[in-house]
Amino acid sequence: MTFFSTLGTYAREFSVQSPDGALSATVSDTDGTLRLSLSRTGVLLMQPSAIGINGVSSIASKPKFTTVKDETVAPFYRQQSISSEGRQMDLRLSDGFGLQVRAYNQGIAYRFYTTNKKETIVETEKADYVFGQDTKGWFAYSENEKNPLAMAFQNYYDETTVSKAKDRLIFLPLTLSIGNVKVTLLESDLRSYPGMFMKASNDRLSAVFAQYPKRMDYHSWRGMSYVAERESFIAKTTGQRTYPWRVFAVTTDDTQMPVNDLVYSLATPNQIGDISWIRPGKVAWDWWSDWNLKGVDFKAGINTATYKYYIDFASKNHIPYIVLDEGWYDSNRADLMNHIPEVDLPELIRYGQTKGVDIVLWTVFNVLDEHLQEACEKYSSMGIKGFKVDFLDRNDQTAVEMAERIAAACARHHLMLDYHGYFAPTGMSRTYPNIINYEGVFGMEEVRWAKKTTDMPLYDVTFPYIRMMAGQVDYTPGALRNGTKKNWVECYENPVSFGTRCHQLACYVVHDTPFTMLSDTPTNYEREQPCVDIITSVPDVFERTIIPQGEMGKYIVTARTKGGNWYVGGMTNWDERDITLNFDFLAPDATYQCTLFCDGINANHNAEDYAVKVFDVNRSTQLPIHMASGGGFLMKVIKK
Repeated sequence: MTFFSTLGTYAREFSVQSPDGALSATVSDTDGTLRLSLSRTGVLLMQPSAIGINGVSSIASKPKFTTVKDETVAPFYRQQSISSEGRQMDLRLSDGFGLQVRAYNQGIAYRFYTTNKKETIVETEKADYVFGQDTKGWFAYSENEKNPLAMAFQNYYDETTVSKAKDRLIFLPLTLSIGNVKVTLLESDLRSYPGMFMKASNDRLSAVFAQYPKRMDYHSWRGMSYVAERESFIAKTTGQRTYPWRVFAVTTDDTQMPVNDLVYSLATPNQIGDISWIRPGKVAWDWWSDWNLKGVDFKAGINTATYKYYIDFASKNHIPYIVLDEGWYDSNRADLMNHIPEVDLPELIRYGQTKGVDIVLWTVFNVLDEHLQEACEKYSSMGIKGFKVDFLDRNDQTAVEMAERIAAACARHHLMLDYHGYFAPTGMSRTYPNIINYEGVFGMEEVRWAKKTTDMPLYDVTFPYIRMMAGQVDYTPGALRNGTKKNWVECYENPVSFGTRCHQLACYVVHDTPFTMLSDTPTNYEREQPCVDIITSVPDVFERTIIPQGEMGKYIVTARTKGGNWYVGGMTNWDERDITLNFDFLAPDATYQCTLFCDGINANHNAEDYAVKVFDVNRSTQLPIHMASGGGFLMKVIKK
């Protein structure tokens, strides 16, 4: 496990290896700087790279080596349970700090901790990861060039080398291709501390953190708070504590990426106790389709009649929730505690309860936080089941603390949460399982203001490999107006998705999403009942997830199982693609009925064209499937 040099009283270089012996992490301070290097089967993945906290650079004692094992039930996650084993090296550093480094078969993680009880002001955390200037990466940049720390953590990926990356903040996760493996940088157990950004320069990626807010102010729109002035330090804390895990997930095949569980495994376990009241489910959603009902005898919009129509649609199709998105209260006045006159909220709650449909309310992070106790008490007692919380748009220490404070308060009142305008998850859904979905993705909302050059199909087969390693994703799929690369049209009020109908249907299996939207309007769905039926037949939580085949940026096939049945979704980029699906994940000596929704013969011309096929399959079946340009497929495989 260790390598001892001849310098100093203690060895100046120490290593820890993964249980299978393939991955190794080495920490040294032989040149007066604390450095970390990573290797796989003796080949360097990351060269010795400076790390540290508050300038600490000295190893003060011999390390302690232990084996860490975790067996956990993982509610509402891609796997029903997770088993992990790693080797840990614990190093005491100078100035009251320590360093833990863990090596798993799936990757390497490290974190700092404090060993004293006094207040600690973290001036900086150093992480200069040296990978080489020609190392290829996939980088998502802050979309706010003027104020890069204030943004929604949504952007497509720039596939380029480290040396040619833009001079802009990169938010996590990001992926690098090194030899025959990929290394994905993530973070886990982010609590009361700022999230990490990276910035590329020459041959390295260097950490950047938002400084601690000194003074807050408000935008006039939505009552949103923002950081008007910052301190010179990044965090302040009291007493002994651990800091976030810095995670290097290592994968030798792209199909391993969407099912890497290190972020969830490293997070703090459940802090809310009983979770039997949490009910995942699908959601009829109003905002994306612009409340665009047709053929009704009332004026559609943010009003009681419209939402009763949504409730009726949800009830008929066994959809357990509707969301009242922005507009149900006067957001410009931040009047969260009162609904607008056009929306009779008590009546909608009562009506929904008679139909078996519950309501989730949209709000802004700081607005909810400023009314936290009274809002939780009022709306939970009325029968509201949760909040869709939006526009955090930052990840400094006080923002992270706000998200945790809201999660804890809502859990006490049995309220679920869907976090939007939020950074990629860091395992918080393990700590607070009432957070059942996160945005932090360049999702379907972007289509409302997209341009024809926007390459959503490429993004759609890229982010499941990178962003979904961090956790759940609220992409908000379900569009029934679909466009090809040639005939897609921009339309804010009546938006059109990029790619085929079956590309949209596939999202309900490809995405980790226990609380997922049906984004189109009920009157559109009513004219496409077969699509509604296949969407609602897909479970919300699964026992196991595998990726039978795929290649990042080209295509993905995802298979999930529950109760002995399987659900398989696949999608491609703008390239037409033929695959052969092997059913070797099915139980032996069993026959299954397969219902397949696939791109129609004319889907390259009319993206809404699809075909439905029903046939039997078994473990030895090999099924050819053609995906049109921007296409996909969805199937359910039910044991007979």
